[in-house]
Amino acid sequence: MADERKIVDFWFDPLCPWAWMTSRWILEVEQVRPIEVRWHVMSLAVLNEGRELPEQYVELMKKAWGPVRVAIAAEAEHGNEVLGPLYTALGTRRHPQDRELDRATVAEALAEVGLPESLADAYDSTEYDERLRASHAEGIGLVGQEVGTPVIALVNDAGEKVGIFGPVVTPAPKGEEAAKLWDGVRAVLEIPGFYELKRTREQGPIFD
Repeated sequence: MADERKIVDFWFDPLCPWAWMTSRWILEVEQVRPIEVRWHVMSLAVLNEGRELPEQYVELMKKAWGPVRVAIAAEAEHGNEVLGPLYTALGTRRHPQDRELDRATVAEALAEVGLPESLADAYDSTEYDERLRASHAEGIGLVGQEVGTPVIALVNDAGEKVGIFGPVVTPAPKGEEAAKLWDGVRAVLEIPGFYELKRTREQGPIFD
């Protein structure tokens, strides 16, 4: 009997290049394993509030609010199903194209996926911040405050929702390699008390 299709929840911040790499992998997994990805917004700006950070990162966090505010506004106004295409449009501009996600670029991404460019008004607004913080809290609550984005989660065989940070990978595996990585991730998520596998990164994100 084929495996029942599993919902995989994926929390992202469009500024994070590592979340982008993982997102391209999980979309590949969707083609080769019985999963369905459900997208959610988390926020590096929220995560890093009150922390001592290098000045360069402080400036980056100031720029991090706008894109996630627009993404959460899009979900609020048009449903969760718009987040995947919008994330791809935003992430393509930010990562492979190496563009800043300023308000004009975000508006361009909205237009590409058929969403009203008026949603870009949320870029500088706090109107949806409560919803943004709630979405962020849901994801980070599954993994703790010591990690960032991406977070992926599923309901395990015991009926419990479990999450993990990562996997952090470059380049994004394709085909059977993507499937093998997913099989490993799913396996560790089924183990109570599993916490961490890690090695030092020796290269940056490879966008292809």
